[in-house]
Amino acid sequence: MDGGEGQAQSVTGDIAIRVQNLSKCYQLYDRPEDRLKQVIYPRLQRFLRKDPKSYAREFWALRDVTFEVKKGETIGIIGRNGSGKSTLLQLLCGTLTPTHGAVATNGRVAALLELGAGFNPEFTGRENVYMNGALLGLSRQEINSRFDDIAAFADIGQFIDQPVKTYSSGMYVRLAFSVIAHVDADVLVVDEALSVGDAVFTQKCMRFIRSYQERGTLIFVSHDMSAVQNLCKRSIWLDKGQIRGIGLSKKVGEAYLQYTLQEIYDEEVELRPVTAIASPSGLSVFSSEKECTGIVAIDYGSMASVLDHSTHATGWKTGAADIVSVSLEKLWSGPSGVFAGGEKVCMVIHAKANEALDSPILGFLVRDRLGQDLFGENTLPFTEKTSCPVKQGQQFTAEFFFTLPMLPNGQYAVMVSVANGNLQYNVQHHWLHDALIVTVSSSKVRWGLVGVPFERVVLSVEK
Repeated sequence: MDGGEGQAQSVTGDIAIRVQNLSKCYQLYDRPEDRLKQVIYPRLQRFLRKDPKSYAREFWALRDVTFEVKKGETIGIIGRNGSGKSTLLQLLCGTLTPTHGAVATNGRVAALLELGAGFNPEFTGRENVYMNGALLGLSRQEINSRFDDIAAFADIGQFIDQPVKTYSSGMYVRLAFSVIAHVDADVLVVDEALSVGDAVFTQKCMRFIRSYQERGTLIFVSHDMSAVQNLCKRSIWLDKGQIRGIGLSKKVGEAYLQYTLQEIYDEEVELRPVTAIASPSGLSVFSSEKECTGIVAIDYGSMASVLDHSTHATGWKTGAADIVSVSLEKLWSGPSGVFAGGEKVCMVIHAKANEALDSPILGFLVRDRLGQDLFGENTLPFTEKTSCPVKQGQQFTAEFFFTLPMLPNGQYAVMVSVANGNLQYNVQHHWLHDALIVTVSSSKVRWGLVGVPFERVVLSVEK
């Protein structure tokens, strides 16, 4: 096996990271003695002018990976465990040497990888801050000036002077994240480590990440697709050490969801892609990297129009059942197809069983343009109490009555699906990502992902 031909390099211009044909191979041995044989016998065989025999098996953790990340970009990396994500990150950070290919970076790189990486368990938290800071390129004087801020961000109290081997997993992450948050890195790499933090610290980290996005380049790795789509415009999907998909996070996430479900179902069912029919002229649904423009805020507050997009939606199906139609119906008088938010509505989903279904499930999710789940429901609460089997050829309908929330300006997609099974195990037989498109035009100020109609707002001044 060749040595690492692609040492860390620098890159200039508007590129923060350039990866070219990056590969990493490990030698695996079935027995301990094979490792010793690999060191001695091939050399001896070459000396005797014989073909050297290998006593190791090659495992390519990463193979021929190529991509670029621009300065100021946030890119997500997704994939199942063992897909090569951690190997890629270690190569980006320079803690591993590639077998082939090259990594070029522009500026200082800081990383929060697996739990406790870069910490000496025998050292105190204070000592590890100085050691980690030095590894990331800070002088002792720079660490001295930032230590109080690092300690305050970590908020682990007197444990800062205790050996880190006594720390909980959450304390490990607190201290590690605090260090990388104060090194002024040009490129920040964050692995799944944030998942072990408590809610308060996770919110603190997310506030820092959003602030950092305004000035730096972020590589974000997570199994939480909502977080990836929220933070990252583009994503890279790794599978078995190779790039399986790269592009807008929403599209990559949809493909990854279908793939993972197919892996779960194995050969029991086959998820066949649903190809979208060409969209009507002038319709632009989540097709641009920029937020929908051209919606004029008007005086009457908030209005939402609903477009049936089911014939143009993508997704998958097994053939056992089909979504026939989806609609959002008003339960009060007013212009057809126009909603204000705060009124009673009904989501209606019609489906047809092509095979007998013993426990059918119909459901929907409303998502924003980044693919974040805002709200939704399915029929499981009903079918768990009342058996409702469907025969082959029968049609069935689900109706969901609720109060439509007020939403900020933009476009929203309604995902619908028909499945069979229970909460623990079910098969999604037909899944449509963008069955309905809700376009909202609002002149009211909204805070958060959804708006709530307040009955009273009062400001009082004491005399």
